[in-house]
Amino acid sequence: MSRAFIAQTPGLHFGGAAVRQLAHRAGRTPFFAYDRSAIDARIRKLRSLLPSGMHLHYSIKANPMPAVVGYLATRVDGFDVASAQEMALALDAGAAPTDIGFAGPGKSQDDLRRAVATGVNVHLESETQLRLVTALGWELGVQPNVAIRVNPDFSVGHSGMRMGGGATPFGVDVDQVPALLRELEAREVALAGFHVFWGSQCLHAPTVILAQRQSVELVVRLASDLAAPPRFVNLGGGFGIPYFAGETALDINAVCEAMHEWLPRLYECLPGTKATLELGRYLVGEAGVYVCRVIDRKRSGGRTFVITDGGLHHHLAASGNFGQVLRRNFPVILGDRPDTASNERCHVTGCLCTPLDRLADDVDLPEAHIGDFVVVGQSGAYGRSASPLHFLSHPEPIEMLV
Repeated sequence: MSRAFIAQTPGLHFGGAAVRQLAHRAGRTPFFAYDRSAIDARIRKLRSLLPSGMHLHYSIKANPMPAVVGYLATRVDGFDVASAQEMALALDAGAAPTDIGFAGPGKSQDDLRRAVATGVNVHLESETQLRLVTALGWELGVQPNVAIRVNPDFSVGHSGMRMGGGATPFGVDVDQVPALLRELEAREVALAGFHVFWGSQCLHAPTVILAQRQSVELVVRLASDLAAPPRFVNLGGGFGIPYFAGETALDINAVCEAMHEWLPRLYECLPGTKATLELGRYLVGEAGVYVCRVIDRKRSGGRTFVITDGGLHHHLAASGNFGQVLRRNFPVILGDRPDTASNERCHVTGCLCTPLDRLADDVDLPEAHIGDFVVVGQSGAYGRSASPLHFLSHPEPIEMLV
């Protein structure tokens, strides 16, 4: 992995004395550390580029650490959640219920009861969810706040994960939306907004721009026969971050410049409608590191293995998701000697009894000694909470917001 790519990874300034101080604060390894200043810098940059009136939501699933959610509560305009527990995190952080969107294809009746009672915006993904929400509204004596999550009739390339277009469990197909709108009217349930989520982890600015333009046109078309414009339109996010050598950061300047061109069309057709971007990893992914300690080193078959007290049970994405993807190395440094020239090619592994427990393959590092810190960058999103923490029953990692 090139030193240039390592150098552009924001979280990896946690090296040398800084990583030792973090380890002292944590009390043990492994741990995740999230940097307030990096989060703030990302949000300030976005705010400086986004058109006036564009609202910014944080998608809690990216990193649900309560301290992170609480910190972001005063820096974003709302939250998007995918469970009742995430909804509780947002409310505990001080978010107004109407600034919270609850999406997900499999909401339980208990989830929906809590959402309706609280007054958050329930993003409907099926007719079944509408029936349940309506019944709960009558039961609780409240008017539910609902939006329709739309499965768009377009699909995009250059996206790490496609979340819409074609057959999918997410959202309501475009051609089924008019019937759902009529059902809403018949049930006397007011529509608060639309939600269009086309994909995630996209680094290709032209793709993001095209998807956003198509999302706006889709919503304008669907809302054309409404008695009044929707209160909000959630245009999703999809902004990616570079994880691997050879990847280039998303050209956020180009994306935001295009927003200045297409957003007036939305406001002209749907006056008073609030436009929202829903971002997760783009806000916090580069602000975090995962730190573990070297507990052994050995030679086998002519190769050097550096064995740590961490691994895939804490950071599944860095290990390659149980072999489900072609694994590539996240940015990795030896925290004790970040500026020392690399003089050893090695495999950095975890402590689990599976050959899939690899944090880095064939990586060039300074010679690692027992007790040294291994620091994995780009670890602020989909790290601890997206990993099989109980696999092999090792201790869970600590999390810190610093």
